[in-house]
Amino acid sequence: MIPMTRRPMTRRNAVLGITAAAATLARPSILRAQSAGRVVVVGGGFGGAACARALKAAQKNMQVILIEPNAVFTSCPFSNAVIAGLRDIEAQQFDYDKIAADGVTVIGQAVTTIDPERRSVVTNDGVALPYDRLVLSPGIDFHVEALPGYDDAASEKMPHAWKAGAQTLLLRRQLEAMADGGTVAIAIPANPSRCPPAPYERASLIAHYLKANKPRSKVLVLDAKDNFSQQRLFEKAWKELYGDMIERIGLSQGGRVTSVDPSTRTIVTEFGNYTPDVANVIPPQRAGRIAGIAGAADATGWCPIDPVTFESKLVKNIHVIGDACLGGGIPKSASAASAQGKACAAVIVALLAGRTPEPPRLTGVCYNTVAPGYGFSLAGNYQPKGDIFAEVEGGATSPVDAPRELRAREAAEAERWFQTITADTFG
Repeated sequence: MIPMTRRPMTRRNAVLGITAAAATLARPSILRAQSAGRVVVVGGGFGGAACARALKAAQKNMQVILIEPNAVFTSCPFSNAVIAGLRDIEAQQFDYDKIAADGVTVIGQAVTTIDPERRSVVTNDGVALPYDRLVLSPGIDFHVEALPGYDDAASEKMPHAWKAGAQTLLLRRQLEAMADGGTVAIAIPANPSRCPPAPYERASLIAHYLKANKPRSKVLVLDAKDNFSQQRLFEKAWKELYGDMIERIGLSQGGRVTSVDPSTRTIVTEFGNYTPDVANVIPPQRAGRIAGIAGAADATGWCPIDPVTFESKLVKNIHVIGDACLGGGIPKSASAASAQGKACAAVIVALLAGRTPEPPRLTGVCYNTVAPGYGFSLAGNYQPKGDIFAEVEGGATSPVDAPRELRAREAAEAERWFQTITADTFG
């Protein structure tokens, strides 16, 4: 567990933050002349928080405003361990105090309107905040229209747990309440989606919980894909650790979920229906809501960007980072979002100074833990190629036939990675 001391952001603090920011922005004369520019970042996850912090570190006299409605950020990486009872949710939670202490103005509100012509965002308190450059890091939302029967009400019976927090704990409670001999079904959507290997890590850690506590139970994976990232590593681990406890039905075998009925907890696929004791339904995804408000999402639901500058191809002076991007080969992950946030900050500093930005080279790593002390990883390097990020030489994945000692080291490395990225992002 990661020790932390948190001071919750109160509504009074948030309102005072908006008032102070609005007062500053209303006096542009001397302050504007002394400023290196004004950048508003919307979204306080790994991408947005890293970007805001990097901007302020690079230009102390830049006005950097981070808008995030939640006072506490709950991390998705390692949340599967919370579901499996291996970790407390508090170890996943971080506030924005250190970011504010760095000189970033943190505003605890939601954005309701973006006006690209006036270069202004409006919060739900009606405060308009002008910007020179706007960074959107909205994460993902669910494309519920693509999964008939699934909505917010359904998620209370068939939790997705794909946005960490209350849903994580709900799925954990459902596992704890399930009788031995029950079935846990995990419905996995097609790509693009957030952290593609994570559903298979979840299946692994749920199997670990069941093996220890409810050994007659099983995990059923209903998958809209035939192949998935690090498949050989996962399947080898499943056979070694869990025998026949995990059953996966891929796309070709009819594993794609076409609809759900939360009243009966029924999952409908192309070849049959399933009524598990616990249904973890991960819906199809798209860019977070604010991307649509800004006009930065296209017909795919995701945001096309210039991979050199992260600037939206649809809206000028708006940059999009993290899971919401159409990023090509780079995965939608915390590591990638953090790398994009820092690279985008460097780009914006260059643009506001009238310089041509250097093409970014990004590094991302993904760790998967399939049992305590058993992990593996995938690392990649990415750079702009045409309209997307393409993977270049230098990446690596864990060997399939590695000894347990290496698996244990990689599990420990995963813990160190998490502590490093959260400290680097949130202090």
